[in-house]
Amino acid sequence: MDNRSDHSSNAAHFCAHPAALPRASVLLPVYNAERYLERAIRSVLSQSFRDFELLLLNDGSRDCSLEIMQRLAAQDARCRCLAWPNRGLVASLNAGIEAARGDILLRMDADDICRPGRFERQMRYLDAHPECVALSGRFLLIDPDGLPIMAMGDRLTHDEIDAGNLSGAGSFMCHPAVALRKAAVVAAGGYREAYAHAEDLDLFLRLAEIGRLANLPELLLDYRQHPDSIGYAKRTAQLQATRAAVMAARSRRHLPEMLSPLAPDACQTAPAPADTHRMWGWWALSARNLKTARKHAFKALRYNPFSPASLRLLACVARGR
Repeated sequence: MDNRSDHSSNAAHFCAHPAALPRASVLLPVYNAERYLERAIRSVLSQSFRDFELLLLNDGSRDCSLEIMQRLAAQDARCRCLAWPNRGLVASLNAGIEAARGDILLRMDADDICRPGRFERQMRYLDAHPECVALSGRFLLIDPDGLPIMAMGDRLTHDEIDAGNLSGAGSFMCHPAVALRKAAVVAAGGYREAYAHAEDLDLFLRLAEIGRLANLPELLLDYRQHPDSIGYAKRTAQLQATRAAVMAARSRRHLPEMLSPLAPDACQTAPAPADTHRMWGWWALSARNLKTARKHAFKALRYNPFSPASLRLLACVARGR
């Protein structure tokens, strides 16, 4: 699904780097993230690649997030704390892009965990592939307590990723694990408020029109799942924004419009707790993470003791398959 004849000529000029500045800027937006924030920040600061600044973007948190950021920033000069009244993720990310001094933007979320070699692998790949403007990788879904659910992210090439992004099924790049060329992001117009909750997909679709996308085969991130995250709490808005972003991209590229309507469950604002735990349980069981599967099978049953679906999951977990 590649409608461009030559990405290299469009993307090669996105590689320049002023030697006096950090090579990369980590964008870590924060809103009421005290439960997981310190672990997320420390996973960034302990990376094997060290030539970066960490922009801690406090979006009006009302909990102890700002105090955590300030305490850790006092221990590591690479940290810069930026704060403003709450205005949302898109505005925070665009403010971070404007403040970034590195020519590579490394995304990170306040509830996830970077694997130690993530930045080094991404910087090495970007140095070797100047045509690549956005690079993510495989990731491990973890539950709220950090137990493994399953690994995801098996589409690795530009064509596979872009076709997936254009399908309407969501983003096929892990946003909190992505590395972006700042000049390409600026040239594409940054994040757009009109596609809030699918702002990453919208950006990846536009970046695919000026350069190449890729996913590394290594696990780069532990991607935490919890009911307060956007994919659960803002499900309807995310589905609608996803469809709008895909329709806009298909129009720009003169591709046929999508014919399928929103998914049947798009009317619900968030999955019921029992449904969420069953989903995590089945995913964990499929990946042979039996401890995680057992935990969420029992949680699903606790929410709905007489549910045949929960009882079936529990029976399969007991058999180990």
